[in-house]
Amino acid sequence: MPQTKQAIKRVRQAEKRREHNRTRKSKMRTLIKNVLASTNKTEAEGLLKDAVSYIDKMSGKGIIHINNAARKKAALTKHVNNL
Repeated sequence: MPQTKQAIKRVRQAEKRREHNRTRKSKMRTLIKNVLASTNKTEAEGLLKDAVSYIDKMSGKGIIHINNAARKKAALTKHVNNL
């Protein structure tokens, strides 16, 4: 257990950030799942636009790595193009 006031505050802040990032990642995974589950190309393109936008936001905020975001976007785009 942390002893100093600073360490105690750091634990509190880390817990808040972890929960915040967790909800964001969960939303991102849901958007990705929706794109992959769609079978209609026009519907998938609309979902792809939303998913790519959100993935870019998450990489910009440092929640996921830039290369990870690029890999996810490439896979989603490839899936939609193959429909």
